[in-house]
Amino acid sequence: MKFLDLAKVEIRSGAGGAGCISFRREKYIEFGGPDGGDGGRGGDVWAEAVDGLNTLIDFRYQQHFFARNGRPGQGSQKTGASGDDIVLRVPVGTEILDEDEETVIADLTEVGQRVLLARGGNGGFGNLHFKTSTNQAPRRANQGQEGVERTLWLRLKLIADAGLLGLPNAGKSTFLAATSNARPKIADYPFTTLHPNLGVVGVDGVEFVIADIPGLIAGAHEGRGIGDRFLGHVERCSVLLHLVDGTSEDVAADYRTIIHELEAYGGHLADKPRVTALNKIDALDEDTRAEARAALEAETGRPVLMMSGVSGEGLTEVLRALRAEIDEDRLRHKTAREEPETWRP
Repeated sequence: MKFLDLAKVEIRSGAGGAGCISFRREKYIEFGGPDGGDGGRGGDVWAEAVDGLNTLIDFRYQQHFFARNGRPGQGSQKTGASGDDIVLRVPVGTEILDEDEETVIADLTEVGQRVLLARGGNGGFGNLHFKTSTNQAPRRANQGQEGVERTLWLRLKLIADAGLLGLPNAGKSTFLAATSNARPKIADYPFTTLHPNLGVVGVDGVEFVIADIPGLIAGAHEGRGIGDRFLGHVERCSVLLHLVDGTSEDVAADYRTIIHELEAYGGHLADKPRVTALNKIDALDEDTRAEARAALEAETGRPVLMMSGVSGEGLTEVLRALRAEIDEDRLRHKTAREEPETWRP
């Protein structure tokens, strides 16, 4: 299945049915009076987060979603049938944006969450509704309300506990393949990874989800390379794992490049907890390892882990560091939810 994380859809709710103008015409009833029924209500358009989806590819083949109109009212006080609703089934983690691609209408982060995107029009009143003591034979009825037509954008942000960051060929996909059952494409040329990948990893009997995104380069926020549009998939992560290629000539400069792109992207992504690891140490001797690690620690101002996705060296320590940050983030959110509100007069 092809990965698609952005889709444009056209939706329209159903129009209400028209009211009916009708009078009783029964034998031996001289003054039958009005009996026109109301029109039916138009169908709504909903969006619902469902389990089992991880891409918006279905919306590439169908972009128009129109709910049914309500049926008109009929004589004998018959109300028209209401139009059927339409439900857009989207993956968990989907943001629904207005036509300007900036205004967030809804953010569906849990299975079963629903949001009303367009309400159907009310049905019109039949002439029976307008009967009064002074107007016992009204000859008027309402037309149904029009439906709502909108253009919306669906943007998927994968839900993962940890996200991988780094320059192209920093070893992110190799790390994901070495620690999980995910099988991302791995090669020795830049931008091997073209779409985000998810993998479930485990350490010390605890499992969590890691998201791998295409590498960033200098100027990604200006559209260079693949750009920074995949950074949205790590916005929801509790911690970011920043992998730095240990075979690079200047590991400190590589680190600064990624941090600059995170700051340019905004959204507090640069403020998220990060674990920095020097990768590909299997290709370095002891002196080169120590030199690269010292340079990177001087740049980051914090300890740097050593690992190799190929040989497996240091992977367990990196996973434990990620798990500790994830547990701390979950505890922080749990405490915030359970903290009672302060009473105020």
